[in-house]
Amino acid sequence: MEELKERLPEFLSDRLYQIIISNPRSKGEQPGNEISKIKIRPVMVKGEVCFQETVTKGTQVFHENYSKEEALCRIPAHMQDGFRQLDAQSMDARMTVLISKKGKVTVKFGKINRQEAEKGRLPDLSHNRQKRYLLPEGVAVPFLVDLGVQTKEGVIVRSKYDKFKQINRYLEFVEDILPTLDNGKPVRIVDFGCGKSYLTFALYYYLHEIKGIPAVIFGLDLKKDVIEKCNRLAGEYGFRDLHFYHGDISTYEGTKQVDMVVTLHACDTATDYAIKKAVDWNARVIFTVPCCQHEVNGQISSEYLGPVLKYGLLKERLSAILTDAVRANLLEEAGYETQILEFIDMEHTPKNLLIRAVKKNRPMNGTKNVGAIWELTKDMQVETTLQKLMGTRNR
Repeated sequence: MEELKERLPEFLSDRLYQIIISNPRSKGEQPGNEISKIKIRPVMVKGEVCFQETVTKGTQVFHENYSKEEALCRIPAHMQDGFRQLDAQSMDARMTVLISKKGKVTVKFGKINRQEAEKGRLPDLSHNRQKRYLLPEGVAVPFLVDLGVQTKEGVIVRSKYDKFKQINRYLEFVEDILPTLDNGKPVRIVDFGCGKSYLTFALYYYLHEIKGIPAVIFGLDLKKDVIEKCNRLAGEYGFRDLHFYHGDISTYEGTKQVDMVVTLHACDTATDYAIKKAVDWNARVIFTVPCCQHEVNGQISSEYLGPVLKYGLLKERLSAILTDAVRANLLEEAGYETQILEFIDMEHTPKNLLIRAVKKNRPMNGTKNVGAIWELTKDMQVETTLQKLMGTRNR
């Protein structure tokens, strides 16, 4: 039993799949009262990893959550009190404990090799049910396989699980606004600064293959080699209405009617040009994840905020917040219902802001607030590119 106690701590983490305690030694209790099996798995409770113990007693099942310290005491106690077998499996190791009729304890332990662990599924930490992803686990998607996110069998590669979650999170933002886009006609979408385009491919796949919504998507980027590769992949996947072009956001004139504009990580003022294009097209939906807000950082000045602005990092963050506040408010003045949401992106920065704007054809922030952002930027001695592009001036 001592070896079990020594090995057990390395299993009790969020990398545990499950521990099953079975084969009770005593059969003396009346039928329906005996405990036939105990299952332990990790669950997330209020942001902390706990261990849910599921006890099968006759036809009834009982659940209780315990801390790691409590589980370290309870599991050996269960074995001592009357069970002959324990089977534990995590992402890193397997262990079997057998107790003979004479009380001899045998422990079999083995590490899982790194390659096998990388391909393994992640433990389900949900308390009651499995997370529902818009791109379901277990279904192989060609572009996810090519990205190395999935195996050919549709299993999510453990080291790419963050990317898989990010893609699904992006599609959840899209799902929220589908009623605005889906009017029975083909949806026209432009993705400015599409880059490697894994989110563009995901959007196309989701709309066509999962939702059955006809959509024509145009990707635009300055890197010719990236555009060539994306067009080749779109052809290989049979995505006939997905096209990629080499070009600049500020001068793009490839279409006159667009339903949705996406710009993810367009650097600095490129985001402003994309927003202005979207507003001019009267796009029904705008998604933008701003990046590298340098413009305001070079202008911002305030005697009142001097104690904050004297620190470079704080000045940079405040400049980014002000830049995105300007964009959101100007979109509201242009008749868009605008939200600023947290968007997780593992490739660029741990956390980014997503500005999501949906056309409502009326100013969204009320007469009282119209012009407030202009007063703020005037006080901060700032004028952004988007303010200039909108053709208005500080009031």
